[in-house]
Amino acid sequence: MRAALGLLLAASLAGGAAAQEVRRPLLELGVFGGAALLPDYPGAGQSHVRGLALPWVIYRGELLRSDDRGVRGRVYRTGDLELTLNFNGALGADSKDNRARRGMPDLDYLGEIGPSLRWVAWRDPAERTRITLEAPVRAVFSTDFSSIRYRGFVLAPEAAVERTGLGRPGARLRAGIGPVFASGGLMDYWYRVEQRYARPGRPAYDAAGGYLGLRFQFSYRVPVTERLSLTAGGRLENFSGATNADSPLLRSDLNASVVGGLSFTLYRTEATVASAAEPFD
Repeated sequence: MRAALGLLLAASLAGGAAAQEVRRPLLELGVFGGAALLPDYPGAGQSHVRGLALPWVIYRGELLRSDDRGVRGRVYRTGDLELTLNFNGALGADSKDNRARRGMPDLDYLGEIGPSLRWVAWRDPAERTRITLEAPVRAVFSTDFSSIRYRGFVLAPEAAVERTGLGRPGARLRAGIGPVFASGGLMDYWYRVEQRYARPGRPAYDAAGGYLGLRFQFSYRVPVTERLSLTAGGRLENFSGATNADSPLLRSDLNASVVGGLSFTLYRTEATVASAAEPFD
C-alpha cells in the first residue's frame, strides 16, 4: 500500500528526551505499535486498514542521522542550509484486494534514496517554531525481496512548519505541503495498463512522467512518560490535474492516510550528544 514510509516513521519515532534538555542519547531503539488507514497506491479508489508493529532507531551522529525526518546522511551543513542523502519508502499492495488492479501484478515494496537540500527560511526561538523549505530528489526501487528493480525517480519539494512544546513539554508537531513529480518509469509502475491486462472498464494505457499531485502531511508526537509516547500522522493528497488523470487506475482525486499508536523506548545509550541550538535536529 502506498503511503510513504516516511509518514509511518514520522508518526512512529518516539524521540525520547524532551526538547529543552542540553544533552540527548546518541542512540535510541524502540518499537511502535498501532494501526494505519492507507490507500493502495497514489490515486487508488480503495484503502485498507493495517496493523503496524515497527521497530525504530534514532541516531544523533554528526554525519548520520535517524529521526522523525527519516534516515539521512549529512553531506554538507552551514548555517540555515543543509544538504543530506535521504532514504524513504512505501508499502506494497496485493492486486487481488484492489478492484481496479485485479488480475494485474502486485505492487511491491518501494525504497527511495537521493539528495535533499533544506533551507530554514524563518525561525522564532521563543515560540520554538520554524519554517523550512526542502527539495528532495530520490531514485525509486521496487523489491519483492527476491529481486530489486529501478523504477524511476520522484521530486517532492515541500514547505513545512515545525514546532516543539505544543500541548505539553516535549511534544513535537510537523506539517508540510508541496507538489510531487515523478518520472515516466515510476508513473508506469502505478498507472500503466498493458494490453494483456486490458478489460472492459480498464483499457490499455501508457503513463507519462510529470505532475503527480499535491501533498499535505503532518506528524505529532507527545510524551506520556519518559519512555512512552503517543504518536499520530496523516496525509491528504489531491490528484486533480495529474498528468495521468486519464489512467483507468487513477480512481480518486483525493487520498487520505492516517496513522496512530504508541511508541516505546527500549534502549538508550549512556553516551550522549549536545542538543542543537534549537530543539528540532
